[in-house]
Amino acid sequence: MATRSTAVLAGLGGWLPPRVVDNAELTARLDTSDEWIRTRTGIRERRVVDAGMSTVDMSVEAGGRALRSAGLERVDAVVLATATPDQPCPASAPQVASRLGQRDAAAFDVNAVCSGFVYALATAAGLIAAGVARDVLVVGADAFTTLLDPGDRGTVPIFGDGAGAAVLREGRDGEAGAIGPFDLHSDGEHAELLVVPAGGSRQKEPEQPSDRYLRMEGQAVFRHATTRMAESSRAVLDGLGWTVGEVDRFVGHQANIRILNTVAKQLGLPADSLVVNIERTGNTSAASIPLALVDGVRDGSLRPGDRVLLAAFGAGFTWGATGLRWPDVPVEAVR
Repeated sequence: MATRSTAVLAGLGGWLPPRVVDNAELTARLDTSDEWIRTRTGIRERRVVDAGMSTVDMSVEAGGRALRSAGLERVDAVVLATATPDQPCPASAPQVASRLGQRDAAAFDVNAVCSGFVYALATAAGLIAAGVARDVLVVGADAFTTLLDPGDRGTVPIFGDGAGAAVLREGRDGEAGAIGPFDLHSDGEHAELLVVPAGGSRQKEPEQPSDRYLRMEGQAVFRHATTRMAESSRAVLDGLGWTVGEVDRFVGHQANIRILNTVAKQLGLPADSLVVNIERTGNTSAASIPLALVDGVRDGSLRPGDRVLLAAFGAGFTWGATGLRWPDVPVEAVR
């Protein structure tokens, strides 16, 4: 029986803005402490975009690194996962594609917020399976600090900015790097628990300046995130035919160290199976999983042949998971 075409991970790249904001800088202006931030979130520092730096800028940096990792100069499509495009219209992906020399490639944005990278991987895999594209650049990038109330101690310590990218190529089932199946879901009934009210068609003019800032009900989001990520992970394990004991590494959305530990516990995964970099990046939304993958390769946490499970949860609510056997991909250092 002929094997079907599938998407294979062929390249990986990441980039962080140069400006580092540590907990000491935040505690000097917020009613919080370094101990509170570290124990509640696991974060010591995060990167923040400077004025004039945008999601497209970060995406170009990460995307270029992913293309070099894959040894490709051209791709057929660029899929950008972001909740912070450079402007509401047009989409940011065509600008990323153009600046990377992909001026005739299909290019579009996907907004599933913190689940965006998993959703974008599934979209790219679908393009490959349908024969629309052979090589696809997938970028997850967000400048989430631009959506935060500077005085909100509930959100400012959590989020950082960054971009991560992967190249998927046409391949065959059973290859190292073959990705899937995917498990994707949403529940819009809980949209108000994690929301930026203004900036869309529902509210053309904000009633108050704070409507342009992120609002988050942290405890409720925590409960939904841990439950849904675990459920989606189990579905992917069933699809892959893997037992929990066969998973070598779990790379979850880097939202909060307590969320990652809770999901691992619910799945029955040992703590040392987690790939974690949130301590120095914060929650980078759609960029968090690819940035964690880059760090995992560089520090040796991810090794060729490892069975790797990916899972994410984001505003919307959206969530999803997928898995792959890790390939041998080179990566450049994240700035």
